[in-house]
Amino acid sequence: MTMKQLNPRSVRDQIYQMLKEEIMKFRLVPGELISEKEISERYEVSRTPVREAFLQLSREGLLEVYPQKGTRVSLIDLDLVEEARFMRENLEKAVAELACEDFPEEAMFKLEQNVKMQELSIAQKNYESLFELDEAFHQAIFEGCGKANVWAAIQQMNVPFQRIRLLRLAADFNWNTIHQQHGALTEAIRTKQKAKAKKIAEEHLQLVIVDKQMLINEFPGYFKSKRF
Repeated sequence: MTMKQLNPRSVRDQIYQMLKEEIMKFRLVPGELISEKEISERYEVSRTPVREAFLQLSREGLLEVYPQKGTRVSLIDLDLVEEARFMRENLEKAVAELACEDFPEEAMFKLEQNVKMQELSIAQKNYESLFELDEAFHQAIFEGCGKANVWAAIQQMNVPFQRIRLLRLAADFNWNTIHQQHGALTEAIRTKQKAKAKKIAEEHLQLVIVDKQMLINEFPGYFKSKRF
C-alpha cells in the first residue's frame, strides 16, 4: 500500500513520524528550513497532512512555524534540557532506591539482557541502537517498580533532553561510561544496595552537564541558549 492509498489520518501520522525521526536523529539539523511544498513533493502527498504534521511537531517544540515566512527545525533550548534533566535525575534516583526494595526477576532479566545488547551496539558504533537501548533500560526500571505511568509522564517533557543525548552519542563514540553505569546500576539493584543505586543514577543523569560544553563548542548553531 502506498502513502497515497492510506486514509488522511494515517498519511498525517506517517509524515509526522518520519519527520520526527529525521529531526531527532539530526538528518534535519537545528535551524534548517523546511517547507510544506518540499515535504509534500518528497512523499507525493497533498499539503494538508504535511501541514497537520508540522503543527504537531511545533506543539512538541521540534519545529518553529512562522506564518508567511516559513518553517525551521527548532534550535535545542538548553533551559528546557535542564528542566527535563532535573526532573529525570530526581525521579530516577527515587525509582532506583525503590527497585532495590522489590524488583521482579523478569524485570531484572530484561535489564541484564539490555546491558549485553548495549555491548553489541557499542562494538558496531551504532548510536541509534544504543540510544534506543538506553531509553528501554530506564523504562524497564520504572515498569519493574510499577511506575509505568510516571515514565509516560516524563515523556511529555523529555524531547529536548533526548535531542541533546542523541547529539552526544552521534558526536562521540566513547560510550563506555554510559554502558558501565548501566551495568553498575543493574548490579546495585540486584544486590539491593540503595545508596549505591541512588548515587549511580545521579551521576548518570548528570553526564549531560559534563558533555554540554563540548557539544556547544562543536555545534554552536544548534543551540538556542547557552545557560544551564
